[in-house]
Parts: sequence; structure tokens; C-alpha cells
Amino acid sequence: MLKDKHGRTINYLRLAVTDRCNLRCFYCMPEEGIDWLGREELMSYEEMLHLCSVFVKTGIEKIRITGGEPFVRKGFMPFLTKLSQLDGLQQLTITTNGVLTAPFVPELKKIGVRSVNLSLDTLDRNRFFAITRRDELPSVLETLEQLLHHEIDVKLNAVVMEGKNTDDILPLVALTKDLPISVRFIEEMPFNGDEAHAKSLGWDHVQILETIKEKYPAIYKLVDPPFSTSFNYQIPGHKGNVGIIAAYTRSFCGTCNRIRLTPLGDLKTCLYGGSVLNFKDLLRSGATEEEIQAALYKAVNQKDLNGWVAEKNNTGRSSLSASMATIGG
Repeated sequence: MLKDKHGRTINYLRLAVTDRCNLRCFYCMPEEGIDWLGREELMSYEEMLHLCSVFVKTGIEKIRITGGEPFVRKGFMPFLTKLSQLDGLQQLTITTNGVLTAPFVPELKKIGVRSVNLSLDTLDRNRFFAITRRDELPSVLETLEQLLHHEIDVKLNAVVMEGKNTDDILPLVALTKDLPISVRFIEEMPFNGDEAHAKSLGWDHVQILETIKEKYPAIYKLVDPPFSTSFNYQIPGHKGNVGIIAAYTRSFCGTCNRIRLTPLGDLKTCLYGGSVLNFKDLLRSGATEEEIQAALYKAVNQKDLNGWVAEKNNTGRSSLSASMATIGG
């Protein structure tokens, strides 16, 4: 088992397979995009598969694939199929924007992907275009329909942005009336790839909940699963449920069980922290499986207590100038 110096078991890896994305969500990157990584800079699928195999042997039980947008990288589904076959891996999940995902849903079901996080900040087509700078809402809704048809658990992730989509909170909540989904509202974070863009949290988790309560006063708190990043709630009579993720105020950090691996191979033990080790370089230098395991144990043991400490200790590039696409979703 992997444990950090605070006694927490670390068993969850978020693996970003690419920094590229087919949307330009303003809270993630500038309109012109970012400086994309060259192919030689990215970890190959073979390298990712090897590292994941070692990580699973070392204690990782769950892997979530993120990006960028995973489905824009060529050869993604064959890689995902091989990853799903790793001995000891108990859960394989994906975070996607849904633009390209719908045709692959039957195959996701076949290889054992039981849960998908689908990014959807609005149900209004005009606001979708304003937020993402692309007119792709119908494709995303088709992915949602296919996921539900194939009985894959769906979490809809909506970033709440003052002046952009707060009018969408209640329409998104209304989806839980008849659909067995979890709609999760996420505090906006500073990772938009533009340091000049000042971050001010207009809508925190308290205000989001109060807005929902005004419409649904009978909403009640659920018992949160272990390691949950969301505060979870149920509205009586609704098939689905609602979650609120305090991503900026970082109320969930104390039970964190996650590490992140970027497309460059950088290991991040916290979203707000810097890279602690580059596993791509370690692997390409000829490191043995035992050396990779030892490096992972050492890195995890140094994991900070929470996001505030990690941000304070981050002496690398400012977290305010990093794009979520390069960090890993």
C-alpha cells in the first residue's frame, strides 16, 4: 500500500494522456489555445502502460483518464483496452467533454468502464458556445444519451462561473428528477493558462447550495463516500443526486487519496502543487521496476497535507498561469 506522511492511503491515479483539447473553455485556456506539447515530449502509450502497471503493483487501485480531452489523441481506445486488462486494477474511469465520445460508448461498456465524468457547464446552446468557443452542445448531449442507454454511471461536472452560467444551476439540477445521474457543481479554479486573468471566487460551495435550496428546500445531505471530493445531496423524488465540489476553497483536501501524472510524465501529488518527479525521464533513463516503485513511494510520502500548503510550497511556475489541460483535468 502507498501511504503518505500523514497516514493517508494513496490508491487513485489521474492520468492525463494529452494536453490537447477540441474545446477552448475560457476557464481552462486562452482562446488561441496553449503551446501544445510536441509528440516527442509526450509519454508514449507504451510508457504510460508500463508505468501504470508498476503503479498498480505498488498500490494504485483506481485510474481516471483525463486530458486535455482524451479522445483527441490517436490510438486512445486500443490503449484504454490494454489498460483495462491490468491485473490488480479495480476501477477504470474517464473524464471527457463528450464531443467525440458517443461512438465509443459501446466499447467503453465492453472493456469495463463503469463510470464517466462528463463536463457540461450549461444546457443552453448559446451559453455553451460562449463558454467553450465551440458549437458542440448537441454532440455532448448525444454522449450523455449513449452513456445512459448503456447503463454507465454518469457524473455531470459543471464549473460555476459568475456572470457566465449561474442561471444554469437549477436547469442542471432539474436533470436529476428523471435521470439517474449525479450533477456536480465545481467552484471555478485559477488554472486557465493566463496569469493576467485574476481569479476571484464569486460563487463558492455555500452560495451554490443556497441557490439550490431556494428552489428545493427539502434537499438533504447524503453520507459522502470515502475520499469524496464532493458534498452530496438528495432531492426527494429525484432519481439522481447533486454534488458540490469545493475545488477552490479546498474543503476536501484532508482525505485526499490521489496523485496525478501529466502528459509530460510529471508526478503531482496535489493539483495546486508543482511537479515532484518526472517518471518519463526516469523510465527513459533505464530505471528498473524496483527503482520506479521506490521513487513512487518516496514521492507519495512527501505529499502535502492540503492544497493550501501545496500551493505555498510550489516554487515552480505559478499555479495561476498553468492550464488545466497541462495539469490533467
